[in-house]
Amino acid sequence: MTKPTETLSEQAKTRTRQITLTGLMTAVLCILGPLSIPLPVSPVPITLTNLAVFFAVYLLGVRQSTVCLLVYLCLGTVGLPVFSSFSGGPGKVAGPTGGYLVGFLFLALIQGFLMKAFPGKNTAAVLGMILGMAVCYLFGTAWLAVQMGLTFGSALAVGVLPYLAGDAVKILIAAIAGPKLCAAVKRGCRTKQLVRWPLSSSNKPNAGLNKARQKV
Repeated sequence: MTKPTETLSEQAKTRTRQITLTGLMTAVLCILGPLSIPLPVSPVPITLTNLAVFFAVYLLGVRQSTVCLLVYLCLGTVGLPVFSSFSGGPGKVAGPTGGYLVGFLFLALIQGFLMKAFPGKNTAAVLGMILGMAVCYLFGTAWLAVQMGLTFGSALAVGVLPYLAGDAVKILIAAIAGPKLCAAVKRGCRTKQLVRWPLSSSNKPNAGLNKARQKV
């Protein structure tokens, strides 16, 4: 196999892995997104969506995680019950809590950008999650205030403050488990590559012995 062919083959394998992981993380979002706990003091339920976004950025990077989120939002917008409380449809995205759904895009972009700018630095990922959630909070709260006719402070009190402690725990979980999950996926990919025989027979076991026998 020539080097250009090997390069094309490796690129194809990388693209396949990216597509597979993107599909898997989209499925995870669709599974975790509907699981929610409503709060009597707020129209915004407690969900695991942002935790899924944290892990998606760890595994996929900024570009693929953004694609993953866009697919998730599109699926929910067309009516699939992938949003909180198994809801969906354009009314959910355009409604009072829709700003937080759209705000997850900012979360993915900010976390992914910092992780790309400082590769291998988990502190950059943590900072990205904190800043990303802050922007998500601001965007979602402004959206909530406009939709419900509230002041920004009132919207902040019902749309953000009850969730700060829980989101801090989610960031901690992602910061601890995210790098380990990435390492496990990379090990799995390397293992799969190792168990496939290359086309060149010189790399197979006993190939050198066979050549020596031919010379004799």
